[in-house]
Amino acid sequence: MIKTQIQIPDHLYREAKRIAAEYEMSFAEVVRRGLEKSLPAYPPRTTAEWQPPNPVHLELRCPIDDDEWRLLANDPDYRPRHLLSAP
Repeated sequence: MIKTQIQIPDHLYREAKRIAAEYEMSFAEVVRRGLEKSLPAYPPRTTAEWQPPNPVHLELRCPIDDDEWRLLANDPDYRPRHLLSAP
């Protein structure tokens, strides 16, 4: 076991001492148990670069043709061909 020294705010120290007294354990045991409870919230970070998840094919087809996307993206008044005959 490693012996170490830490600095904690007064209110945390008082609460930890209170818990130790009420539950008949040492201050060190309260700190150890607190660390054991909090460590799972911080799993080791992987060194691999983040990758987006794989896309899921939804079996849907967009009504806009592939060559129309460029026009749609650059012209705010553009209407796809299939909507030109609509009222």
